[in-house]
Amino acid sequence: MRDAQVIVVGGGPAGSSAAYFLASQGLDVMVVDRARFPRDKICAEYLSPECSRILDRMGALDATEATGAAHLAGMRVRAPNGAIIHGEFAAAHGFNGFRDRGLAVRRTLLDSILLNRARTAGAHFSEATRVTEMLMDQGRVTGIGVLQQGKQRTLSADIVIGADGLRSVVARRLGLHRASRWPRRIALVSHYTNVEGVGAFGEMFVDESGYFGLVDVGNGVTNVALVVPVSRAAEVAADRTEFFDQWIAERPHLAERFVNSVRMEPVRATGPFASFSKKAWRPGAALVGDAADFFDPFTGEGIYAALRGGELLAEVIGEAIRSGKPEMLDGALKSYASKRRSEFKGKWRVERLVGSVVASPRIFNRIALTLQNRRDMADLLVGVAGNFVPAGEILRPRYMMNFLLAATFQR
Repeated sequence: MRDAQVIVVGGGPAGSSAAYFLASQGLDVMVVDRARFPRDKICAEYLSPECSRILDRMGALDATEATGAAHLAGMRVRAPNGAIIHGEFAAAHGFNGFRDRGLAVRRTLLDSILLNRARTAGAHFSEATRVTEMLMDQGRVTGIGVLQQGKQRTLSADIVIGADGLRSVVARRLGLHRASRWPRRIALVSHYTNVEGVGAFGEMFVDESGYFGLVDVGNGVTNVALVVPVSRAAEVAADRTEFFDQWIAERPHLAERFVNSVRMEPVRATGPFASFSKKAWRPGAALVGDAADFFDPFTGEGIYAALRGGELLAEVIGEAIRSGKPEMLDGALKSYASKRRSEFKGKWRVERLVGSVVASPRIFNRIALTLQNRRDMADLLVGVAGNFVPAGEILRPRYMMNFLLAATFQR
């Protein structure tokens, strides 16, 4: 006898979204996570405007805002030459999101809210449960082996959903994980109070050696993140806090904002990034969120991709799970992979384009000077990053031509 119709590995936004939408269809869902909740998570903690649509569907939006989550009006990006790209979500380009602002909130708060919504919908949750193996029968995933309170046990299901993040055990055990050779970056993250000048815009600071981000996450706390090439991993490993502090101190435009700041916790590290799955499913299993792919944190795509991925998967496979027919479920999983590509392929192209530009300061300086003088184009770009402007709007020839003309006249 199976332990659940659906086992979701990972209790973050991707897992909670998939669990909520599947449990809401009356399916028997079990969520397992190796951590005990509430737990913190290394993350930029930025939610694009379209995240609010999914939070609202899950009944989690009001609770998220009640935590004191910060409201974000847009993004500001500083290039190495000092040029500022300023884009706002509420703009005249004719596209409107679910809301005209994004949110930023601590993951300790957000993840607990989302997991509670999944449990309210009927999902069961088992924390401090570490996945040790994938159970297979004639090439089909039939469940997982777990270590719980020092004891090994097995859990069976019609489908196992890997929502366990960047270093997904599910993806690796199924041979689906792949690491890209470029761009290989790592991130250092901490939280501060009393950082000067933090307002209603997420901020990014790009220079020749990496990039640095600031975002208000509510209640007087600022998320501070530094992303550098993996080639500097040895320096980071020697003393990540010293590396972090020195980075800030060597840049006057940052140092002046941290004069009275207080770091709330040790600096933590994550990465390398740029991982993906060669396919997002196998018979009896599917991947969502960072377990399926994560390119680079610059565009702040992670939480939206996690929430939308879980929602999309549930939309496609719910009926097939209820049928109890493996062949019908496999057909639904194949459809999920196709719909997922259609949903995200434009943003994948944008992410890779942005990644290339950020890696080339000379090119980025030129682009920043152009966008500094063309707020309409900057607003459109930020709208794409906010997930409510179609990615094709900045990939189409007209946008590129306008960019080239603006670059020509600004010389």
